[in-house]
Amino acid sequence: MLHIPSSGERPASQPEPERDPSGQPSYESALAGIFEISKIVSAPGRLEVTLAKVLGLLQSFVQMRHGIVSLFHDDGIPEITVGAGWSEGSDERYRTCLPQKAIAQIVATDGPLIVESVAGEPAFSAADREFLGASDSVRVSFIGVPIRIEARVVGTLTADRIQDDSSSLRLEYDARLLAMVANLVGQTVKLHRLLACDRERLLVDKDQPQKIVELEVAARERKKLHAHGIIGDSAALSALLEKIAVVAKSNSTVLLRGESGTGKELVAKAIHESSSRAKRPFVKLNCAALPETVLESELFGHEKGAFTGAVSSRKGRFELADKGTLFLDEIGEISAPFQAKLLRVLQEQEFERVGSNHTIKVDVRVIAATNKNLEEAVARSEFRADLYYRISVVPLLLPPLRERRTDIPLLAREFLRKFNSENGRTLTLEASAIEVLMNCGFPGNIRELENCIERTATLCTGPSIVRSDFACCQGQCLSMMLWKSTSNDKTDVAVPMQPMPAKSIIPLAQTTLPPQSVCGPAPPAPAGTVLVGGASMTDRERVIAAMEKSGWVQAKAARLLGLTPRQIGYALRKYGVEIKRF
Repeated sequence: MLHIPSSGERPASQPEPERDPSGQPSYESALAGIFEISKIVSAPGRLEVTLAKVLGLLQSFVQMRHGIVSLFHDDGIPEITVGAGWSEGSDERYRTCLPQKAIAQIVATDGPLIVESVAGEPAFSAADREFLGASDSVRVSFIGVPIRIEARVVGTLTADRIQDDSSSLRLEYDARLLAMVANLVGQTVKLHRLLACDRERLLVDKDQPQKIVELEVAARERKKLHAHGIIGDSAALSALLEKIAVVAKSNSTVLLRGESGTGKELVAKAIHESSSRAKRPFVKLNCAALPETVLESELFGHEKGAFTGAVSSRKGRFELADKGTLFLDEIGEISAPFQAKLLRVLQEQEFERVGSNHTIKVDVRVIAATNKNLEEAVARSEFRADLYYRISVVPLLLPPLRERRTDIPLLAREFLRKFNSENGRTLTLEASAIEVLMNCGFPGNIRELENCIERTATLCTGPSIVRSDFACCQGQCLSMMLWKSTSNDKTDVAVPMQPMPAKSIIPLAQTTLPPQSVCGPAPPAPAGTVLVGGASMTDRERVIAAMEKSGWVQAKAARLLGLTPRQIGYALRKYGVEIKRF
């Protein structure tokens, strides 16, 4: 059992202090005690031993039964707990003696706690009162003061005593004495921690300075990349950022691979702004959004009169990006004839404007992006193999959001901060809201998360977003219905709305209609069609999934489903699917 010396048990070498007529130590004795403590803390020695000596001397001029010093790490976790009778391994036993609620109050208020009787004080639990021996017949007083290093509270100094008529008069006075001692202890702790840091620096190997320099450079690179809007600290994102920092140093063509909504444009911009071309133009173009003839004019430019409506000459994106970077998004969607034209530019860095024979040479770094499986496209002869090898010099795979879940709270708070700034609101995210987000699959990745935050914040009526504010918790998440067959993640959300009954008269490629459908099984899919959705999806859901996969280009969605453009148009009208415009 832990034995904690009381004021009645004094070491033989410690003189009996002078006392005033009330039986308390005199002011001269207190000053002498403070002086002796200052000598103890200035002497070399182990911190725990020094603190134990301080407490042993303190009880010679402050009436107390138990005196305890408790120090914390920067994260608030107890580091050292010392009493007057401290010995190796006794920290935990002293820690159980501390009234935790009272200690928390001292730390939170950064001020002393003086309690004349702990029996009626809410900061002390029944267990605390029992340990201190407080009862109706025994009144126990308590004094606690903070220990600071500069303006930061790093611990507490506490003492308790049996209250009598004379001791109640000295509580305030003794609290001031304890505050003086706590100040000396704070300076001692600061000195010991500084010495500990110096010792660690002395123990590093001879290569450590170079390692520190490398770490500082890497940290600066990560900070620079985060400044481009790439938010997160997950392992998957950190690995990607390290690759970006390396890739940015060269002029090699980069192919960004990854699911839709993973932030390919942000990564392309980060590569450009981290490269030697940062002060030159960064030009971007979505290849899937334009027909072949318009795409050629956009990339290569045209001369006046080259075609109807060409009333003046116009530079193309390659010319505009000269000495800089050109970002070609959705490069897997360009047509076969145009792939040959693009290959020449990438290889030779030269081209002619539409309607001109004059060859223009440029110096452009190309960063391409796609969410399409180019290897399968090459195997089906939909994408030129030589162009594939030309753009896939340095492939970078962007991790989906489900592989970087620790970034979800950071991204969500950033999207909410942006929403608040744009709409003059002060919404916050409660812990229950973060829990919902962490359990969501987000197959639409960062774009879906941003839309979810904006939608929920728009409809939120309270000062904070809570669990019940999310559409998925109300059975109204249309995104969950659309993507439910693509994610195996367990979600702690409400059951989605029931899908519409399927009454399609259009055979959808490589799918089986639900039992309630009036149609029979779908006929075999034409060669080259792609499976979209699964047997559990309705025809309407499969149509929407195909449109999403094809970037809402009807002709491509029709090919995915094995339909004609006319049939896909009919299906969109039948199911009331609104066409998204980009």
